[in-house]
Amino acid sequence: MARNLLQIGGTWLAAQRAAKMSHAVTYARGVASVTVNATVGRTAWDVTRDDGSVLQDESRDYLITTADLVLSGSLTKPAAGDVITETLAGESVEYTVMAPGTERPWRYADAQRLTLRVHTKQTGVR
Repeated sequence: MARNLLQIGGTWLAAQRAAKMSHAVTYARGVASVTVNATVGRTAWDVTRDDGSVLQDESRDYLITTADLVLSGSLTKPAAGDVITETLAGESVEYTVMAPGTERPWRYADAQRLTLRVHTKQTGVR
């Protein structure tokens, strides 16, 4: 089946992001972990509470090439509770995969499903 220009462009753009706008982080689930290149982003959220008030929140997002997320030899998708560790200013900073309210903790970042957008919150510093 022939690919259209948007598919070709999306594939090229995903490769450029991974090659030129990312750095190594560790993605872990329990004892299984993998080093992947990720691009840092953010998502702003408005969450309506039971009392009707609106809470504004923001997640630190990691854009990871879908094919790179391999744990224990198997291609996998992110799950709430997984941990991403990033070195910032000489410290290992831990971010737990999660999203506010009933939102999913990850989504595809592109129509071709080449990139995962993983939502996190900082939960520790080592």
